[in-house]
Amino acid sequence: MEGGRIDRDRWMTEIALLSDRLDFTEEIIRLNSHLDQFAKCLNEGGAVAKKLTYLLQEMLREVSTISSKASDAKVGEIMVSLKEETEKLREQVQNLE
Repeated sequence: MEGGRIDRDRWMTEIALLSDRLDFTEEIIRLNSHLDQFAKCLNEGGAVAKKLTYLLQEMLREVSTISSKASDAKVGEIMVSLKEETEKLREQVQNLE
């Protein structure tokens, strides 16, 4: 900022960075992929406990990232519920081992 003027390029860069930090589209896509893989593992059966545990860990990571990016209280509430349900699933998967 020179003499009360804002550098337009710097302003656009900051907006792009902020937008990127607030956008959680990629996390939703990865979360859906993990859910699809989780369902596929359940349908395959057999010794899948390790893979299910890994997928649940990845799901928790995506949910945590969404929670930290979300500025909307409702999204935050939904993410807390998702974390709770994912933890319940993780307990159930431990019983498979």
